[in-house]
Amino acid sequence: MPNKTAKPAAKATVAKPAAAKAHPAKAHAAKPAAPKAPVAAAHAKAPAAAKPAAKPAAAPKVEEKKVVTQRQGFKANEFVVYPAHGVGQILAIEEQEIAGAKLELFVINFIKDKMTLRVPTAKVANVGMRKLSDPALVKKALETLKGRARVKRTMWSRRAQEYEAKINSGDIVAIAEVVRDLYRSESQPEQSYSERQLYEAALDRLSREIAVVQHSTETEAVKEIEAQLAKSPRRANAKAEAADGEADSDAEGDTDDTDGDDTTVADEAA
Repeated sequence: MPNKTAKPAAKATVAKPAAAKAHPAKAHAAKPAAPKAPVAAAHAKAPAAAKPAAKPAAAPKVEEKKVVTQRQGFKANEFVVYPAHGVGQILAIEEQEIAGAKLELFVINFIKDKMTLRVPTAKVANVGMRKLSDPALVKKALETLKGRARVKRTMWSRRAQEYEAKINSGDIVAIAEVVRDLYRSESQPEQSYSERQLYEAALDRLSREIAVVQHSTETEAVKEIEAQLAKSPRRANAKAEAADGEADSDAEGDTDDTDGDDTTVADEAA
């Protein structure tokens, strides 16, 4: 009996080391496989991590334009006189690139003409752009309208050129002289088409500047101009000259009658 029981105990003791050997072998075999998984994962994740690393191209920066409010003594929103077009308003002073060069420009709007003009700030003196006349100069221009017309005895084409030069000079007094010389009242002979055109151009330039300076309408300015023209001495003289002309014609008629009578008497005496 004791021998039978001892054999199974020995088998058990022999089986244990076999089981122990199998277990470490499994553990040892699993060890090399374990690190492969993280390496593969690392390699798989590496390209995915590289994609976000490439930053998208940055959008081009838009340079903000500098807002300029004053140049050459002129300000934005100010009314000015441009000789070739009359009174206009500076809407803005902007910078533009033309042929690779940057230029500062006055943007001038002429409301009545429905026109916008861009003038380089460096050339305002060359084009004759100026500020509005002061009230004292406007008063002088209105006084000029009351003077006697000075019409040269030259060909009309030559006088027309002189009038155009005065109108486009931008000088308010010179423009008033054109209005004075070309004005015709109802009692005077009608103007030719070219005379009327020049008169209306000069009247328009003068009335627009007076209206802006005096903060009135152009209609009111035209009425004031015509009132000053009516005070000109030639208006009163025109009536006097007309009366003198009628008197002279009557006197010439009387003289003719007298001569005829004298002739008759002489004939009869003969």
